Amino acid sequence: MRYRGRGAIVTGGAAGIGQAIARRIAAEGGRVAIWDKAGAAEAARSLGDAHAGFAVDISDEAGVAQATDATWRAFGRVDLLVNNAGILGPVAPLWEQAPGDFRRVLDVNLIGTYLVCRAVVPRLRQQSGPNRGRIVNISSIQAKEGLAMSSAYAASKAGVIALTKALGKELAGEGILVNCVTPAAAATAMMEQIDAQRRADILARIPMRRFVEPEEIAAMTAWLGSDECSFSTGAVFDLSGGRATY
Repeated sequence: MRYRGRGAIVTGGAAGIGQAIARRIAAEGGRVAIWDKAGAAEAARSLGDAHAGFAVDISDEAGVAQATDATWRAFGRVDLLVNNAGILGPVAPLWEQAPGDFRRVLDVNLIGTYLVCRAVVPRLRQQSGPNRGRIVNISSIQAKEGLAMSSAYAASKAGVIALTKALGKELAGEGILVNCVTPAAAATAMMEQIDAQRRADILARIPMRRFVEPEEIAAMTAWLGSDECSFSTGAVFDLSGGRATY
């Protein structure tokens, strides 16, 4: 029960990896605020009465500010922020991707993470105690390796790694740790957006020959957000089944 009496925000928490993270935190005694464009309230109710759901597009600055205010009114304190919300975007060569589509991926995956951190970090800094909070950003193994036909997604997730490292250094002396996780592909709804041949190609890149389970990502996230993680910040934690080479 590492999260007893603690509050957490999970963006994109209504489904997939985010939902698994929210369930893990709730199972360990935490109160979870689910932020998502759709289904947030229903997902929060499925966790129990102590939790809350807020409809928010993380790429919208005003919406993020409203969700931040509402979460602090509901919980009083937040000890963990998980930036998980993201979109895959077009699966096509870079030169065939429309600028608007490319920008939309960066707006959600990278700018959205920035906007959420920009709104939440000042609240964390105002909290009492030597441990003011934890931030865990969900990136991707594609951020390290790139992947043909996914330049927007890979670029946006590489930006999340860089943001994590910079913000971790900025907050290192303030009792707020910032880390990120770089999973290989997970069997979620996002994976269903690509065809069978591409799924097979991605699977073949993983030495363990399986996709990561959302619950495995949730377990790593729960550790990073807990007091057990005490001397890692600005760090990158792979969940790649052996795919990562650095």
